[in-house]
Amino acid sequence: MEKLIINYYETASIILFGVGFSILLLNNNLIKKIIGMNIMDTAVFLFFIAKGYIKGKEAPIITGMYKGVDKYINPIPTSLMLTGIVVAVSTTAFALALTIKINEKYGTIQLDQILEKRGE
Repeated sequence: MEKLIINYYETASIILFGVGFSILLLNNNLIKKIIGMNIMDTAVFLFFIAKGYIKGKEAPIITGMYKGVDKYINPIPTSLMLTGIVVAVSTTAFALALTIKINEKYGTIQLDQILEKRGE
């Protein structure tokens, strides 16, 4: 239990992932499913950024004297998460556009009603 309190960023990201996953599974509304997917994305970003941070080290922006490699944080996890955020925003935009088209065709965004109208 003590490790959960010490690693509160990781604990929060796991709880957020669980919330997003349950929203994704338990709702029939397509917009709510997209929101659940975004919560899961945010949880993954929080987890990796929390793991990439090392207390006592600085950002790898050299101003003044160079202190050596061991005094700076590795910038790769942060840059990968920035790329992931861009991909998540693009995926969300595509999913929302697809939801609009589904609503125009079937007149609803409830998944069970869409399946009924398709005859499945």
